[in-house]
Amino acid sequence: MGRIAQTDGLTDVQADILAAVRTFVDKEILPNAGDLEKKDEYPEEIINAMKEMGLFGITIPEQYGGLGESLLTYALVVEEIARGWMSVSGVINTHFIVAYLVLQHGSEEQRARLLPKMATGDCRGAFSLSEPGCGSDVSAITTRAERDGDDYVITGQKMWLTNGARSGVVATLVKTDEGADSVYKNMTTFLLEKEPGFGTHGGITIPGKLDKLGYKGVETTEMILDGHRVPASAILGGEDKAGRGFYQMMDGVEVGRVNVAARACGIMIRAFELGIAYAQQRRTFGHQIADHQAIAFKLAEMATKVEAGHLMMVNAARKKDNGERNDVEAGMAKYLASEYCHEVTTESFRIHGGYGYSKEYEIERLYREAPFMLIGEGTSEVQKRIISRALLKEYKLH
Repeated sequence: MGRIAQTDGLTDVQADILAAVRTFVDKEILPNAGDLEKKDEYPEEIINAMKEMGLFGITIPEQYGGLGESLLTYALVVEEIARGWMSVSGVINTHFIVAYLVLQHGSEEQRARLLPKMATGDCRGAFSLSEPGCGSDVSAITTRAERDGDDYVITGQKMWLTNGARSGVVATLVKTDEGADSVYKNMTTFLLEKEPGFGTHGGITIPGKLDKLGYKGVETTEMILDGHRVPASAILGGEDKAGRGFYQMMDGVEVGRVNVAARACGIMIRAFELGIAYAQQRRTFGHQIADHQAIAFKLAEMATKVEAGHLMMVNAARKKDNGERNDVEAGMAKYLASEYCHEVTTESFRIHGGYGYSKEYEIERLYREAPFMLIGEGTSEVQKRIISRALLKEYKLH
């Protein structure tokens, strides 16, 4: 893979995991991604192999059957997988966030029951914040859970669920009446357990896949909740955590931003690889186009952006692993990596010339996948808001 985006200071275990994943990506994902993407076909064999490798439980502690690795290890694994095909990294992204939420905020009963199944990948996780009428403005969600004796009855519509069909548990943010002054304290996260598949199960309906520009292969779905009844014990962390849902989910989004930054890095690493390879194959005016300064300077700029995005992602992951708050670092990493991913992929597309527009060339797929990184886990504008508010607080004049 060359020297681009290498990481120093890894343990032998981390290096071995990454080497195994890189080999897997080169042998199993890259050769098959094109055909699977064109067919919009779920990568069943690839996912089964990832289950065998233990990747679904990479951050789940050993006591629950996982590998017990750090956020940094996970992010570097995701970077490798996204280099092969971003859609595959999406399968474990939301799964990872839900496993993190259960581990950090779940009750001991929830951890003991769910995490062993999640570690093997037999139970997949999905993460549900957005609705048809809101995305970044979480306060505007309208899905509600009404208390009815010992149960809650949930009604509403959710949007953009990765793993929506194949998931067995969906971490879902809804509004509840806690009598609090702040709208954010009248939100509760439920762990909605369901049968995998499309159709209706109880009061949950997963209608079908949403058709998208890119991010093919994995299913992205709606979720319709029509009087779905769950016990109070389905609240993340137990009944006494009602009203804490917004803060729990934002903690999940924070690690998710490191994840999206890693996915963006993976895409732009691959875009750079394709660009620098093509620049040495294509010849004009008697020279390979890499010899032309206009192209050589593009390659220099692309490589620098890859390194910058990668290093910021690594920094954000390491800070979280050290037990520190990393909202600013995660926001910066997600913002920079996603913007640079789009720029690097576009430049590689331009280096390819007319061939970049052909579906026969891999860069065409990356060109459609990169824009999703600008949106996932919060737009660039949301990241700027998070970053600027923290900076103004830190540098406030007295």
